[in-house]
Amino acid sequence: MGGSRFLRRSAGDETADTGPAPQILARRIDALSTGQARPVASIGDAPVLSAIGKRAREGALWLSRDGLEGDEQGDRIYHGGPDKALHHYPAGHYALWRLWFPDTPLVLAAGAFGENISTQGMTERDVHIGDVFRAGTALLQVSQARQPCFKLNLRLEKENAALTMQVSGRTGWYYRVLQEGWLKAGDRLELVARPRPGWPLSRLIAALYPANPAASWLADEWRLAAGLPELAERWRSAFERRLQTGVIEDWRMRLHGPGGLRRIADVTAPG
Repeated sequence: MGGSRFLRRSAGDETADTGPAPQILARRIDALSTGQARPVASIGDAPVLSAIGKRAREGALWLSRDGLEGDEQGDRIYHGGPDKALHHYPAGHYALWRLWFPDTPLVLAAGAFGENISTQGMTERDVHIGDVFRAGTALLQVSQARQPCFKLNLRLEKENAALTMQVSGRTGWYYRVLQEGWLKAGDRLELVARPRPGWPLSRLIAALYPANPAASWLADEWRLAAGLPELAERWRSAFERRLQTGVIEDWRMRLHGPGGLRRIADVTAPG
């Protein structure tokens, strides 16, 4: 199992709806990208589809509750849907990825990890679960962090890329769409509400991927996280299961893929 390098917040952190007015947070969308699902690997004769290879788009795109116009997902069971309508990855993280994997054939820059939105100056430390942003004519709400999967390994041609993302805590995050609208590169993401000032995404990531699975604070943290209505249902269910069973999920399939997986396409190229 992996863990997070982010420091856990103390048990006394505020988790209630009350708190100071949200700080002014506005960042320019540097790139807006979409991709088409295509075969990137196979298991026997069965193709494995992915839309992780995305292209930057010009002009305004319609953002519905299911995602951006022209964007696809290779596996609708684990990707896409209302709680994962739009994926955001901080462009500033790529400098570290270039240090960690200097010989990957993938150009480690905005859009490399299949994100729809790329910005500077926003990270998992300062974005909170439930944050509401105005972007273009749409209204977005942060719903969960990313749970990296083996397709990132294929993308970087590195067997431990997904695990590295998980352990580092530099996962990016997803939005649900509260109000559909038009979105384009150059628009600003402007924070308009912060209902959970005590819950930066780094805290949730540390609870989901604890460095020490036997830590005494975990049960309380899982209980609090399971009670966050703004958090995606899958994450709340995972925390509730852990409370009932005391068992953390086996991540090997998600992080490394099934047996017999064979790379069949240039996953480093845009879709």
